[in-house]
Amino acid sequence: MFNEHVPVNFARAMPNWQPLVEYRRNGVAENTVHGAVSWVSGRNLIYSFGGNVEVYGRSMVKPIMMKVFAKDFAKALTTEQQAISCASHNGDTEHVRIARSILLQGEWGLMQTPLDVPLVQFGRQVRRPRRWYHCCSGEHAAILRGCKLRGWSRIGYVWPHHEFFQEYLAYIRKALGSEWKQGVVAKDGCGLPTVSMTVTDLAKLFAVLVTERHDDWIWDAMTSHPDLIGGFNRLDSTILKAGHGRVIAKEGADGLLGLSIEHPEYPEGLGVVVKIAHGWNPQATWYIARYILGVLGFEFRNPYKLRRQKAFIVPEVIPPNLRDRMSQIVPWDSWDPDIDKWEFDPEEFVATAR
Repeated sequence: MFNEHVPVNFARAMPNWQPLVEYRRNGVAENTVHGAVSWVSGRNLIYSFGGNVEVYGRSMVKPIMMKVFAKDFAKALTTEQQAISCASHNGDTEHVRIARSILLQGEWGLMQTPLDVPLVQFGRQVRRPRRWYHCCSGEHAAILRGCKLRGWSRIGYVWPHHEFFQEYLAYIRKALGSEWKQGVVAKDGCGLPTVSMTVTDLAKLFAVLVTERHDDWIWDAMTSHPDLIGGFNRLDSTILKAGHGRVIAKEGADGLLGLSIEHPEYPEGLGVVVKIAHGWNPQATWYIARYILGVLGFEFRNPYKLRRQKAFIVPEVIPPNLRDRMSQIVPWDSWDPDIDKWEFDPEEFVATAR
């Protein structure tokens, strides 16, 4: 029951989610994944399917947040350290090693990431929770390093009034223009502040990554070290590899995927952002990404077996002028199991039994 004494912003309470992926069991729809997708070139909206939904950028916007230290890190960090600063990594040995290397050992105690275990565990190994295993440890270490370079206090670097977050908001205003109105600021899962905006606003920011790709190290660091951005079996790392230096991909909780695409059909850069309504779902997001990249000429295969019914993308995810290219894309790979069918014709066996 809703509390009449609490003011409700119904624009936020009733988002315009759209169907994006449909799972079918032997041809009959059984499950529909809803969300929103927006396509932007330059600052111009090309196509939106529910892209007016207000969401938090979460970890998807780490490449945007690192714009605050674009000049500072150009020489202060190695390309591996630059990449891990934009990452939501799995927490494997290599990720932890590079994240740690950003700070002096005596500075490690300043880290404010929550205690965590690796995002992807292998075999039966069990890890004791540590701050460095958290998927955002590279970003936190980089912020601390950047604050030191800028002469900012490192105490309270996770607070919304700290110079770091205020500089980040200033960059967003510059990138989106004076018409952008700041949304709601909340604490992210890693403790840093995150600000709400529409899916279309986020797509505009990812389009800016393309137009500014030669202005700083962010594009080259992410495309040069794709396995540091996510890691084994991660969607964004797989897309980065498939893009061959022409695509930046970044996942974010809950259910976010941002794509920055360099493409001759979009000389002002192309930014595409996908938000899954119910949250983290890399399998459904993979189907969507396969078609988004596929209609633009990128071959993107599934990095792991899809252990459920066959999925079919809703055509409205793709702009109308590109939909004729969808027929050329195979929706799943040969190794994906078809678990909802028998390897014989049941009607034939029933007829024989009669």
